[in-house]
Amino acid sequence: MADVLKEAERKFTEFLEKQDLKLTSQRRAILREAVNASAHFSADQLLAFCKKKDPTISKATVYRTLELLKDSGILQEQDFGGGKKNYERAIGVKHHDHFVCIRCGKILEFENDQIEHLQDAEARKLDFKVVYHSLKLFGFCKNCNR
Repeated sequence: MADVLKEAERKFTEFLEKQDLKLTSQRRAILREAVNASAHFSADQLLAFCKKKDPTISKATVYRTLELLKDSGILQEQDFGGGKKNYERAIGVKHHDHFVCIRCGKILEFENDQIEHLQDAEARKLDFKVVYHSLKLFGFCKNCNR
């Protein structure tokens, strides 16, 4: 994880410099909390994580930094329904897709090479160049399906 954080800091610093911005101590703290998060998180959850380390970090700073982290490719924004955006680390993780329980909100990640190959084949048939994708399947988890 230390290597991922180091790579994220390097990438974020380069991105910020191109935007004529600096990696401030608050941006660094937000970056660290976001990269170290063990699951998907909302902006408000990230704010709570950050406030434990630095009570001076504002909601506005978290929201602005989340946009920068997303634009830099360090985080991915996910919409799992319900009008709330969630985030997850994009750097240092293998591509995966999601099952989302529409009753309890549980999110299950999965990888399936067959699905990836089918998507690639469909794109080739339509002469379409896929840059990125996000597959989300909505239904009921095993606990809610009973």
